[in-house]
Parts: sequence; C-alpha cells; structure tokens
Amino acid sequence: MKLSTIGHTKKSLRRFVELLRNAEIDAVIDIRLNTSSQLMGYAKAEDLSFVLETLGISYLHLPELAPTKELLQRYRGDKDWEAYESEFTELMKERGAASVAREALSRFSQPCLLCSEDKPDKCHRRLVAEIVAAEYPDTEVGHLL
Repeated sequence: MKLSTIGHTKKSLRRFVELLRNAEIDAVIDIRLNTSSQLMGYAKAEDLSFVLETLGISYLHLPELAPTKELLQRYRGDKDWEAYESEFTELMKERGAASVAREALSRFSQPCLLCSEDKPDKCHRRLVAEIVAAEYPDTEVGHLL
C-alpha cells in the first residue's frame, strides 16, 4: 500500500489540491484532534470534506490517531519533541493504532494522512505513518510537501 501524508498549514487551497491530485490521492484521513478552529480556513472539517467531495476524494476523520489534548498542550509548552514522540508512540500502542489505521486505509488505493503541521519531521502524522509501515512492511510512505 502507498500511504501519503500532508499538512495544510502554509499551503493555499490551490497548492493543497494540486498536491493531492498530483499524488492521485483518493482519500484524506484526517488525524487532527481539532478540526473546527476558525484559524483553519479551508481546512475546517466541514469545509474540507465538501472541497474533497467535489474532487472525488473521500474524507474520513480518525481522532483515535490524534494526540490527546493534554499531550499536545504539553508539547506546545515545552517543545520537547523526544518526550512527545515517546508518549505519542505509547498512546498509539494503547489504542491499537496500527490496526485502526490499516483497517481505514485498506479501503482506499491512495490514502493520505492529514494534519496541520507544514512539514512531517515534527508531526504526529509521520509517526502514525511509521507505525503503520513498521507493522505492515508492504506500506510505502511518502510526504506531500
């Protein structure tokens, strides 16, 4: 399976759509904790699902693959990526993230994990993709930038 990831921050709607189209994405799997902030513009869940629907791309929100509010707040406060990564990985094990993700992703041929971060290096979408790839070696991960 090919699994892509994308972040919506610092991308215009045009660029966001171009990246999805160029990668032939057929589903966006939203793994954000908060999907309705006024600061999200086109990326609010209601608006994003409508835009994707008009493009023939499915939309699915999987909050079980998002960090907890407390974990996210702690990271935003202390910026300790190593601690965040360790705690997030443990949380994903507890939630059975690999099987949750695989079940959802297997319904699509070109799924893409969505988060807000511009780049994947310090983003939980990369961690989720790596968890899936470690559990299912047939997974090829790519990041849409």
